[in-house]
Formats: sequence, structure tokens, C-alpha cells
Amino acid sequence: MSKKEAASQERTIAVNRRARHEYFIEERYEAGLVLKGWEVKSLRAGRAQIAEAYVVIKGGEAWLIGAHLTPLKQTSTHEIADATRTRKLLLHERELATLIGKVERAGYTLVPLDLHWEKGRAKLEVGLAKGKKQHDKRADIKERDWQRQKDRIMRHSA
Repeated sequence: MSKKEAASQERTIAVNRRARHEYFIEERYEAGLVLKGWEVKSLRAGRAQIAEAYVVIKGGEAWLIGAHLTPLKQTSTHEIADATRTRKLLLHERELATLIGKVERAGYTLVPLDLHWEKGRAKLEVGLAKGKKQHDKRADIKERDWQRQKDRIMRHSA
């Protein structure tokens, strides 16, 4: 494993693998998250899941709904920890304007792809996506199987 791969694995918190299976990802945006202190601690411990999460635009702002951040046992006692609360996403105004236009008019969906650290801050990679049909999913699976077989054949012939 190269240094670059090790560094990227080190900074990754959670990945939504189902998103790439269910959708065609056309554009990617990096958004900041508005988090509470206990949420940052649980992210540092790697206790986040974004497989069931989705992004919604309400009132000109982007919101992450359904992301599960499991609170740690030593979380502060004066604050009630809600693991699946709605979290605000921080995007540039220009990015929000283009996302609003594409989601409302063009029929795109906003899907969380991965949660990672960027210069000590938690960031969410959001994908502008179109849903795949069943035959598209089957074609992807067939392509992946063929690639695996091809690699296996090349390995044994060399």
C-alpha cells in the first residue's frame, strides 16, 4: 500500500458504498458539517454510519438527514445526545444555487458519499446523482465480475 492510500484511509470516517450501486454519480461537492462537541468525539472514534442518510434542500440550505453518529459513553451529561438528528451542511452560495436548480428541475438526487477529515475538520462528500435502473445495476455487476476474472487470469498466466 502506498503512502497516499494509507493517508486516504486514515482520513476516512465512513463510506456509503450503496450510493455507487444505486446511483450514477455525476458531480461531487465537499460540504462542511455543523456538529456538536460529542459528535466530533464520536467521529474521531469512528462511530458514524451514512448508509441510510440522504441530503435535502430546505429554505435555501442543505441538511443531512438520517446519518447515525453513535454517542460515546463518556459524552457530557448535561446534553441529551440524539444520534440521528438533522445536521446542517455548509456549502458555498453558488454551489447551493446550482444544486437547488438541478434537484428541483432536472430530477437529480443528493446522496452522501463519504465522511472524512480535511485539515482537522469533518467534511461530507455529497454526490449529485441520478437513480440507476435494474438493468444498469446488472450491467455493473457483470462488468465487475469480468474485471475480477480478467485479473485472476492475468495473475495465473504471469
